[in-house]
Amino acid sequence: MSKKAKQALSAAELSTFCGQVALILEAGLPLYDGMETLAGAEQSGPFGEVYASASRGVTETGSLYEALKADDHWPDYLVEMVQIGERSGQLENVMRGLEEYYAREDRIRSAVVSAVTYPLALGGMLVVIVLILLWRVLPVFRRVLSSMGGGISDSGAALMRVGTAVGWIMLVLMALLVICVIVGALLLRTKHRPQVIALIYRIFKPLQHLSQKLSASRVASVLSMMLRSGFPMDEALEMTSRVLSDKGAASKVEKIRQGLEEGQGFAESITDAHIFDELHERMVKMGAATGREDQVLAKLASLYEEQVEDDITRLVAIIEPTLVALLSVVIGAVLLSVMLPMAGILSSL
Repeated sequence: MSKKAKQALSAAELSTFCGQVALILEAGLPLYDGMETLAGAEQSGPFGEVYASASRGVTETGSLYEALKADDHWPDYLVEMVQIGERSGQLENVMRGLEEYYAREDRIRSAVVSAVTYPLALGGMLVVIVLILLWRVLPVFRRVLSSMGGGISDSGAALMRVGTAVGWIMLVLMALLVICVIVGALLLRTKHRPQVIALIYRIFKPLQHLSQKLSASRVASVLSMMLRSGFPMDEALEMTSRVLSDKGAASKVEKIRQGLEEGQGFAESITDAHIFDELHERMVKMGAATGREDQVLAKLASLYEEQVEDDITRLVAIIEPTLVALLSVVIGAVLLSVMLPMAGILSSL
């Protein structure tokens, strides 16, 4: 199945699905019976066949993990987490956690879309206004100034040239930005997605920090769940590395495993891997000393998720006024390059 099909279910739809499955389990219904009811309710919806396929898979195999694994519509993270839930006997809690995770991811994506759409809309407005000024307004002003006699002083002519140059430079920069955004969006849908994401992270450091916090949250969440369910640390780390889409974070988890194999303690291995902030590494160390690693990791998962939402909110709050100020400065520069020479001529009449 195509990659596009695999990404067809949105974060909001995945959150709804996980919440419905959790509700089935909380009600004590057999999973195959609840999935059949759910598939019937979604029959007329856009993903009716996806739900029907999951229902058939649960009936045939008795496993939600096997049912979802056989259909590429479901993301790898959800499928692997369902497997962890089934193996740990905490599928109900896992589905509730996934419901919150995808609801949060939907909010994050909405914030990101807003952070991208608003600047693009302002950029489009900037291009249109500056283009009108350069193409229609400036020629009219030049003709008016010429008809008023006396000509334009050298300083006025230089100022007008500067304003015109600023306008054209902004047009070129905005055109390049739009082209880069379009090309980047297209490349993200191809096999070059990891390289594109790596390039974006190198250019925009705040996005790299956001990705690291998201990965840290996933590591802490999965490890906490596995440890709480009684899994050995080595197996918990193995499962955690499998659910991570961030290869850098997965390699850090593998480094933790290697540290444990070499005889290091869990807290020391966490510190060497640098997957958490220094303060949070000390929290893990205290948790390990008291035998409450799972509780500390669960707390860290919640903290990092909150930080991601706060960071995105701050980014949006910075981008919007910055672009408004840029729009005002560019338009003001172009208008002043015309109005000041005209004011000089009018004062000499």
